[in-house]
Amino acid sequence: MPSVNPATPRTNAIDTVRVGHWTHPSGTTGCTVVLFPPDTIASGEVRGGAPATREFALLDPRRLVQHVDAVVLTGGSAFGLAAADGVAAELEAQERGFATRAGVVPIVVAMSLYDLQVGGPRPDPEAGRSAVRAARSPVRAGRVGAGAGATVGKWRDREKAQPAGIGHFQVKSGELTVDALIAVNAAGEIDDGSIAAHVVAGDYLPSPVTESGFENTTIGVVWTNGILDKLGCRQVAESAHDGLGRALIPAHSASDGDALVVAATGMVATEASTVRLLATVAVEHAIRSVAIGQ
Repeated sequence: MPSVNPATPRTNAIDTVRVGHWTHPSGTTGCTVVLFPPDTIASGEVRGGAPATREFALLDPRRLVQHVDAVVLTGGSAFGLAAADGVAAELEAQERGFATRAGVVPIVVAMSLYDLQVGGPRPDPEAGRSAVRAARSPVRAGRVGAGAGATVGKWRDREKAQPAGIGHFQVKSGELTVDALIAVNAAGEIDDGSIAAHVVAGDYLPSPVTESGFENTTIGVVWTNGILDKLGCRQVAESAHDGLGRALIPAHSASDGDALVVAATGMVATEASTVRLLATVAVEHAIRSVAIGQ
C-alpha cells in the first residue's frame, strides 16, 4: 500500500481552480483554460496516436519544472495551440510563472482537438486571453470552449457524427476531491455499457473502420486537492485514461490524440492509489455527461 505523501498541506485562501471558456460566435470552435493556484504540481500522459500539444514534455516526472500555472484545451487542431500564447501573456502580466533571471515564464500546457472547417475560425492568442479573463468557479460545461465544435461517432461513418462537447464531473472521498473536465471529440462513441454488451453478444456489426487522421481527439484535465508529487500525478493520469477507455468505444485510436493532464493543488493528505480510483470514475462520468447533455 503506498504511503501518504508527507508534504505539508497548503491552506492559502486563494487555492481555487478556475475555468474559463472562449467560444467563437459561430459556435464551431473555442478554447478553455484551467487556471491553477501557485505551486500546483502536474504531470500527464498521451495515449492517442495523433496528439497536438504544447509543453507536454515538461510534465514528465524527470523534467526540471514541477509546477504548472495553466492548462489550455483548444479546438483548431495544431493552429489552436496559439491560444496558449495569449494565456501566457495574461499570466506574465500577473507575474505568474517559473522564476528566471529575466523574469517569470508562465508554465502553460496546451492540448488541441480537430474541429476544423473549410475557411472556419481557429482559436488565437486573443481567444486565450479572453478565456483567462472569463475564468471562474464553479465550472461551466456543455457545447462551450474547447467542446463547442466537438463531435463523436465518426469512426464508422463521418456522416453519422453526433454533437458532443465538454463535460465536467467531481467525485469526493471525505475532504478529498477529484474533478475531471473533458473535451470529447472522439472518433469513437460514448458508451454507457450498451455498446459493449452488443459486442459481447455478437450483434454489433460496425462498418469497416474509416479513420481519418488527425480529425478527432479527446483531451482533458483532472485536478485534485490532494497532496501528490509529480510521479503520483503521472500515475493518476494513467488511471484517468482508464476512465476514458471505459466511456468511449473505441478509445485511443490512431486518429485520436487522446491526452490528459493531472494536477494536484496539495491541500489534503492522501494516497495516490485513492486518487487513481476517483480519477477513473470522474473521467468516465465526465465523458458520459456529455452524452446526457446532447
